[in-house]
Amino acid sequence: MELEHAADIAERAAREAGQILEEWAVKFTAREKSRSNLVTEADFAAQTAIHQILSRSFPEHGFLGEEGLLQPAAGGEYRWIIDPLDGTGNYVHRFPYYCVSIALECRNELVAGVVFDPNRNEMFRAIKGSGTTLNGTRVSVSDYDTLSESMVVASLPVAVSGDDPAVLRFLKVMPVAQSLQRTGSAALNLCYVAAGRMEGYWSTSLKPWDMAAGVLLVEEAGGRVSRTDGSAFDVEVADLLATNGKTLHAQLQQLLQSPDS
Repeated sequence: MELEHAADIAERAAREAGQILEEWAVKFTAREKSRSNLVTEADFAAQTAIHQILSRSFPEHGFLGEEGLLQPAAGGEYRWIIDPLDGTGNYVHRFPYYCVSIALECRNELVAGVVFDPNRNEMFRAIKGSGTTLNGTRVSVSDYDTLSESMVVASLPVAVSGDDPAVLRFLKVMPVAQSLQRTGSAALNLCYVAAGRMEGYWSTSLKPWDMAAGVLLVEEAGGRVSRTDGSAFDVEVADLLATNGKTLHAQLQQLLQSPDS
């Protein structure tokens, strides 16, 4: 299959979904429905648009989407992994750090991905073996080599307690890194690692649609993606460490292994 063509269609779908999200956001001032109901409807509307656009061009492909979309491939080898709204909490509060994420997988290998940020009109795109671009311009990971000069980001589980291992890992990294953040959008975090805007990101609570496209973006931009223990990344496993691939990958890996030590 022509991956450039697939990525073009994915871009079109992501932009359409982004427009839908922005149209729905205007309705948040309405009083007849709660914000939670509105964001659910926005999520479904965006995912439906993506699915319709992609399935028209690739009817034999499978689909996996956050909002209950599970469609096996019709005898094919390809599967689209879709997050119509990554950063739901940010979106609800109109905090401009959320996005649309679409990835294409072939025989369990990520081969194309796009992430669209409707707030900044930024389209991140990667094709296996062809690098990563931002609005058509090639980007790459940063050159910062150690945690002491790096900005890193973590995701924490929803309704996390203070003694949760994820919190303990966060606190363990905090005094070592130059800057440690929690932003609320896994896909954009990965985009920012790929574009050299931050140096590392980790999580042990993600779903495949949160990270599929972003992982390919990081790898194609020259970064490294593994599990937090350094073993091979698996999109079906909620264990991710993505960095610019410098020495700090090993530094983070070591810090993340024993949160209670």
